[in-house]
Amino acid sequence: MKYLIVGLGNIGQEYADTRHNIGFMIADELVKKAGASYSTLKYAYYSEFKFRSRVVHVIKPTTYMNLSGKAVNYWMKELKIPMENVLVIVDDIAIPFGKVRLKPKGSSAGHNGLKNIEALCGGQNYPRLRFGVGDNFPRGRQVDYVLSGFDEEELPELPSLIEHAVEMTQSFVSVGLELTMTRFNK
Repeated sequence: MKYLIVGLGNIGQEYADTRHNIGFMIADELVKKAGASYSTLKYAYYSEFKFRSRVVHVIKPTTYMNLSGKAVNYWMKELKIPMENVLVIVDDIAIPFGKVRLKPKGSSAGHNGLKNIEALCGGQNYPRLRFGVGDNFPRGRQVDYVLSGFDEEELPELPSLIEHAVEMTQSFVSVGLELTMTRFNK
């Protein structure tokens, strides 16, 4: 069994620790835990490792957030991985900080990275791990908010939340979507 784990984010130092890059941060921790590393390949930083006798492919698209679908589409086809074995890890302003949700499918909810994946990969029927970054921003300041770093009071919680998201991702790979949702979506 093969899986494609997609951490969404933007490349470049100016985006490194922003809310919008939580997908990259979780992917990095997943790869680190596996003792693997990244190579720079077509449209993505790419890593591959075995987890519980399954092959896990991890990408961090280098196309920038709004064109994430280009990388996801390419790697799904290149690796011949069906949509149900793809997990997209994404920031979500509709979920409070501290909450992480696994969903079997859903709308983009205005998220440009997800919109592009929907457009280029055939719709909304793909699993996603939604990491809550909260919505503590004034009306019309959403872009500034997601492209800013986490608040002082959020930073101490971040490592354990990233660890939790990694455990959810590993569970998705080892026991599947339904059991993982039952176990973690409380």
